Amino acid sequence: MTRRRTLTTRQVLIVMHDLAATAIALVLTFYMRFEGGQLSSKLDGLKVVLPFFLAFAFAVYFLFGMHRNKWRFTSVPDLFNIVRVSSVLALALLTLDYILLAPNVYGTFFFGKITILLYWFLQMFFLGGSRVAYRYFQYARAIQRVKIADATPTLMLGNAADAEVLLRSIESGAVKKIFPVGILSPSSADRGQAIRGIPVLGDIDDLERVTADLATRGTRVTRLVLATSALSPEARPESILMRARRLGLTLSQLPTFDSGTTAVQLAPVAVEDLLLRPSVRIDYNRLEAFVAGKSIVVTGGGGSIGSEICSRVVAFGAARLLVIENSEPALHAVMEALKGSDSPAEISGRIADIRDRARIMTLIAQFKPDIVFHAAALKHVPLLELDWDEGIKTNVFGSMNVADAAAAAGCAAMVMISTDKAIEPVSVLGATKRMAEMYCEALDEEFTRDSQRSMRLISVRFGNVLASNGSVVPKFKAQIEAGGPVTVTHPDMVRYFMTIREACDLVITAASHALAPERHDVSVYVLNMGQPVKIVDLAERIIRLSGLEPGRDIKITFTGIRPGERLHEILFAQQEATSEIGIPGIVAAKPVRLTLAEIRGLVGKLEQALSTGDRTVIYNILREAVPEFRGEAA
Repeated sequence: MTRRRTLTTRQVLIVMHDLAATAIALVLTFYMRFEGGQLSSKLDGLKVVLPFFLAFAFAVYFLFGMHRNKWRFTSVPDLFNIVRVSSVLALALLTLDYILLAPNVYGTFFFGKITILLYWFLQMFFLGGSRVAYRYFQYARAIQRVKIADATPTLMLGNAADAEVLLRSIESGAVKKIFPVGILSPSSADRGQAIRGIPVLGDIDDLERVTADLATRGTRVTRLVLATSALSPEARPESILMRARRLGLTLSQLPTFDSGTTAVQLAPVAVEDLLLRPSVRIDYNRLEAFVAGKSIVVTGGGGSIGSEICSRVVAFGAARLLVIENSEPALHAVMEALKGSDSPAEISGRIADIRDRARIMTLIAQFKPDIVFHAAALKHVPLLELDWDEGIKTNVFGSMNVADAAAAAGCAAMVMISTDKAIEPVSVLGATKRMAEMYCEALDEEFTRDSQRSMRLISVRFGNVLASNGSVVPKFKAQIEAGGPVTVTHPDMVRYFMTIREACDLVITAASHALAPERHDVSVYVLNMGQPVKIVDLAERIIRLSGLEPGRDIKITFTGIRPGERLHEILFAQQEATSEIGIPGIVAAKPVRLTLAEIRGLVGKLEQALSTGDRTVIYNILREAVPEFRGEAA
């Protein structure tokens, strides 16, 4: 209530100012236009006209929303609105003069065209001038606060439009501790110009010259802010990072505003942000409409993928979120991060292992979710080749527990996070993930035939996720920090990559498609990860982005292919029919399905064989379930 009264008071003051400006503009017009006795007679008539004209102006100001704009952020659209308002008022005077007070009524024109034109200019000056002056006053105060607040002298790299976004954020106080001293722009049209008072000092290639020149004038630049345009492949970001680090500059980057970010917040420059093709464009309106108000469960919510899914669904407006995680430290970390999001969502976390069927059934039944995102899994290929039985217990039996619990709780959908390694698998990871997919497909098919159930169970496959737990990027960065060498298994090893956020947003997008009103005859979605990347090329680029030279500063050694690995990953099996679904970044697949009875029979045999500990028997059952499985029992 207090906030509403404050806003009303401010708006009343604005209206009072604008009416006073109108009165002053009109009176001043008469003093500038007329003299002597003519002025006296005109002022007598003005005393009659003015109250009615101010009442009319009051209505015009409200019609055009003049009271709603904050003067501190006066912009070109606001000034254009002032031109429109002034034009309406001038036209009203013209109508009054030439129709209502025409010579045949009043005896002569009361205002006259020159008087009305002069009033039009004065009206715009008084309405716009005060707003511009107030904005400049606030701008000067903001810049002064920046200067005296021990802010960091900063150069900005990027085009004028990107630089203005940051400068506006500094002026408004959204970005603090940054004192902009210059801009380096890749656009030749920006050279020699100034953006909001900050000069464009040169091109991106002028970094060393500009920092040295500023230092001789007593300004030591210590921070570099990179806009999106400075991180594009054409701008050669590797070179920028190497040179910045040699100069001892702290690096930050502006966010991209097609990533669902709502505020300007500087972030450290992450190597993984510079490794990929441009990210797939996500329809965030679609995701918000899909997630808003829903109750959601995320298994494995403390992992790199699970925690990002939690963060995204909360950002998109989920009403309730249950995070299930078997690692106490991981659960604590994700819960603390979610609490810091200031979301109104009701968020809870529970320690549970998806292999504990009774526990999972109880937790999900009590929560009654709309959607379950199943991200809990064992995923490291070499480890699962050694501890294959643990992989089966978690990835097969655990996934079945989650699917059955979601179905029993009346869920609308379950989304299982799968992997491209499930396609024609050569590893235990791939085979167990494919079996989990098959169970979800069979259950989904069962519900398709049941007119009483509309639940969807889908799987979403993607490849390696940059910066996720256990991925090569953190490994390479740690090896570089230790002085090398960087280890790569094989010079021809290639993989598909995507960022964590891109993967999670596309997972939610796939779920929104699966739950569309028309039921689609697909239950497996494959994320388009662009062209595969050679791991050795990835290693070399990370070394360069660290300001070092491959082979000279950091050596690369080849260690040989590990058990369960293959040189090239594939996106679709030969027998899988694929179809475009009209959503960029996602392709649907129609895998060959087993019936629910068949897959349950195979799972039963797998469970019995697991008690014997006979790896050969287990592998034979996996091959029976997944005929394309090419793994070998050691």
